[in-house]
Amino acid sequence: MRYSNINGKLVPAAEASIHPDNSAFRYGVGLFETMLVQHGLVRHMQYHMERLADGMHRLHFAIPRRFDSTFLLKEVHRTVEKNQLLPLCRVRLQVFAGSGGIFGPDDQAPQYVIECYPLEPDAITFNINGLVVGIYTDSVKCADAFSDLKSSNALVYAMAGRYAKTNKWNDALILNQHGNVIESVIANLFIIQGNHIITPPLTEGCVAGVLRRHLLHTMPEIIEQPITETDLLNADEVFLTNAIRGIRWVGLIGDKRYHNNKSRLLAADAGLL
Repeated sequence: MRYSNINGKLVPAAEASIHPDNSAFRYGVGLFETMLVQHGLVRHMQYHMERLADGMHRLHFAIPRRFDSTFLLKEVHRTVEKNQLLPLCRVRLQVFAGSGGIFGPDDQAPQYVIECYPLEPDAITFNINGLVVGIYTDSVKCADAFSDLKSSNALVYAMAGRYAKTNKWNDALILNQHGNVIESVIANLFIIQGNHIITPPLTEGCVAGVLRRHLLHTMPEIIEQPITETDLLNADEVFLTNAIRGIRWVGLIGDKRYHNNKSRLLAADAGLL
């Protein structure tokens, strides 16, 4: 039986519920972190907690003093332990404010839901076969003051994901309002052109990914600049980064095929093979 954590109460997942007038359900005002737990430890824990704290501040949550990273990680550990998934699992921590109208909830204090799911070891290793990816064009993501947040406002991702599934792609690439390619449904985007590794800056509208941040910190040679569709098609390699799946190489976009010579070495250097 799988268990969920609803504001500190561990309940069978099938019985878990939150009030329907919460701000995340009504208006998409909420945040979430998807974290990899391995041997009882959250990978890149500090980055996850810093991103969440920054998002809560920017969305004007009234954050109680006790609602800090120590408290949240304790609740994550309780949930994982209850589900007997300490060796390896994926955890989703969602935070949202209480009930109220569009001008603001009556209660600005954060509420939370923690869920965890089992993972197979090959889900977090470098992929053998290149991903088949396409570009989603029915909608765009606007770069604004909140576009880098990992928020509950995820309509463009949900529709792009369904479009990818319909077209039998592994993932879909998202465009911003300028027509530049900024990320995929579930990952940050990197391309390799010659000796250059390039990823879009946050000002282009992509999510401030945890693994993206880690790579930028450990590899200062990475260039942050906009990526056009032409850049994408002229690239030697394309890879996606995600806190759970690590580095995944793209093998095909449209008719363009890519190899994985350097991306595989990057994954090895990062301990993600």
